Amino acid sequence: MQTKHLPADERRQRTVEAVVELAGTQNPSDITTAAIAEHMSVTQGALFRHFPSKDAIWETVMDWVAARLLDRVDRAASSQSSPLGALRAVFDSHIDFVIEHPGVPRMMFGELQRAEATAAKKVACGLMRRYAERLTVRLEEAKQLGEVAGETDCRAAAILFIGMIQGLVMQSMLSGNIVSARNDSGAVFDIYLRGVVRSAGATPCDRSRRGTTGKRSRLGNKE
Repeated sequence: MQTKHLPADERRQRTVEAVVELAGTQNPSDITTAAIAEHMSVTQGALFRHFPSKDAIWETVMDWVAARLLDRVDRAASSQSSPLGALRAVFDSHIDFVIEHPGVPRMMFGELQRAEATAAKKVACGLMRRYAERLTVRLEEAKQLGEVAGETDCRAAAILFIGMIQGLVMQSMLSGNIVSARNDSGAVFDIYLRGVVRSAGATPCDRSRRGTTGKRSRLGNKE
């Protein structure tokens, strides 16, 4: 990654990209400023002209993750005409984001597990809260339209939604194949829908599957 003679804003952006790339191949806590500088083909001194500390780099990276992920899922949701369709689009979009940036979940898991209250951890917690709020709004809309059962606890359903993604990502990381998260996502989301949709009508579930033709189930068969 050649980054010499770049404007300050672009240099900071390249630094974020370098950290995300490095986190995709190693433990984020082991990434040093020396490794970041080497990856960018610059000196540590050049790096610290744009960031006062390593913690400042991590905070900027988490800000980037939050902005990119929320923008991604917001655009996915707005492309659908129904709340359940929006949830399906958000789910698929989030999985795709993780596959494109495998370093992101490593950094998120790492920050959320830290005992100390760092600036980066604060950003990560804020991302989780804002994400859950978006999901809860969509679930409430689905409930009002009769797509989701009236007795559904939308806040709990939002937590479960996030937990499904975390579980898929964790399993794929353990297997060493991040793309496997996509292979299993369709079947996992269908199980989720069967838990929240109105029992009297499966059509909302069917409608939410719009655009997922060709995704593979857990057994490798097309849905």
